[in-house]
Amino acid sequence: MNNKKSVLGRGLASILRNPETDITTKKETENNVVGNVSTIKIENISTNPFQPRTDFDDTQLEELAKSIKQLGIIQPITVRKLGFNKYQLISGERRLKASKIVELTEIPAFIRIANDQQMLEMALVENIQRSNLNPIEVALSYQRLIEECKLTQEKCSERVGKKRSTIANFLRLLKLPDEIQSSLQKSEISMGHARALINIKDKETQLNIFHDAVANGFSVREVEQIVKTFGETFYNRKSKTKAIIQNTLPFSHQQIIHSLSKSLDKEVEVKRNKTGKGNLIIPFNSDEDFTKLMGKLNK
Repeated sequence: MNNKKSVLGRGLASILRNPETDITTKKETENNVVGNVSTIKIENISTNPFQPRTDFDDTQLEELAKSIKQLGIIQPITVRKLGFNKYQLISGERRLKASKIVELTEIPAFIRIANDQQMLEMALVENIQRSNLNPIEVALSYQRLIEECKLTQEKCSERVGKKRSTIANFLRLLKLPDEIQSSLQKSEISMGHARALINIKDKETQLNIFHDAVANGFSVREVEQIVKTFGETFYNRKSKTKAIIQNTLPFSHQQIIHSLSKSLDKEVEVKRNKTGKGNLIIPFNSDEDFTKLMGKLNK
């Protein structure tokens, strides 16, 4: 009986000491210690399957590669230990890619043990902290962090060091139509423009104001004023294409035209040339309609 226990004990011990299954020991070699910065072989690092970032600028990668070739890796990457001499990237994919470009064989890395959820959370938090993210990328990262890591907005704010109201404002952007979200990603409009447009309930009015804002280059303050004036009513789009930007009316004039359209219950149209000359067109359907229209104009 004792012999059987002895055999079982040796078998279990051999499994625990097997380098292929060793994911718990703190010391893998003399230098590679979990919790410390160690130099590890790049060929032993697999990519992060939870990486939220998919777009890497080739020019920026080349610039980083040149810097690494001259100065080396200044900030270590972060990896998790999978087993003996097996690691998975948590953060620092740009540094890893650039290191491969200059054909480095080893890279300094902070080694830690993390489960899949922790991997996802760390990757998302690092992604959010990047300075060159557009607002929609930030919003999507917050959404993933909340949904996939099962966090409240309050907990999310603690993780990323942002106010809860800031996170809520970013998440609201995802309620905008795809066309407006795409424009925000391309920097055609700013976060300020988008936040003003969010407050419009009617989608057609929302898109009409958005198209006019892009076509005319309206400032955030101008869009806010339009939303304040027409957000609860219907706003008729005036600019059909970007090609007519130079012929469009100044913002103050457009406010007058929209107010006139509202009071007359007619779609007032203005046509003008580059010098500023043009025509004011007010449609009517009959003689009776014309008489009513003139009556409103004479008030």
